[in-house]
Amino acid sequence: MIYRDDIINLREDLEEKQGQKIIVKGALGRSRFFEKEATLEKAYPNLFVVKYNKEEGNATYSYTDVLTRTIDLQVFDGENYCSIVPPKEESIKQPKDVKETEEDIIET
Repeated sequence: MIYRDDIINLREDLEEKQGQKIIVKGALGRSRFFEKEATLEKAYPNLFVVKYNKEEGNATYSYTDVLTRTIDLQVFDGENYCSIVPPKEESIKQPKDVKETEEDIIET
């Protein structure tokens, strides 16, 4: 679930990183993906603007696109690219309590 604070924190992070190089990764549908280098142009209250090269122009994305992992943003920190949103944690499913029946109990 996405909370308002998550969006506010992401927006503040992106405002600090304006002008930095980023890599945008996403899906185009039907097993087609894209990965493009761009510059983080501007962060607005509901969306942010990414500037690709001159031929491709600009694109806008919402913060929920990042939080729902529709797109992945990786920011250049001077040495390498790091994802702005940490990877999703795998939850370990705990087995439900199993009630033993008389048939399950083996007498020895």
